[in-house]
Amino acid sequence: MSTSNPDPDPRTTPGLEPGGSVPPGETPPGEASTASGAGPYRPLKRGWGKGPLALVIALALLVALFFLAYGIVLAL
Repeated sequence: MSTSNPDPDPRTTPGLEPGGSVPPGETPPGEASTASGAGPYRPLKRGWGKGPLALVIALALLVALFFLAYGIVLAL
């Protein structure tokens, strides 16, 4: 398996002057976007708080109970 460098070689890239600068009127070559993220990695310090998590769970239980009661009423 061969791997190739995604960055263009300045010696063979058309439109570049010696030294790698771009002459007026030319569009510079696009950058290689092989990186997975933008910026430094910062690990999460905290997850969900107990209050919002309890609220989401309570809301999910209320919705489930509503549909259960609705199903029972329709079955009668």
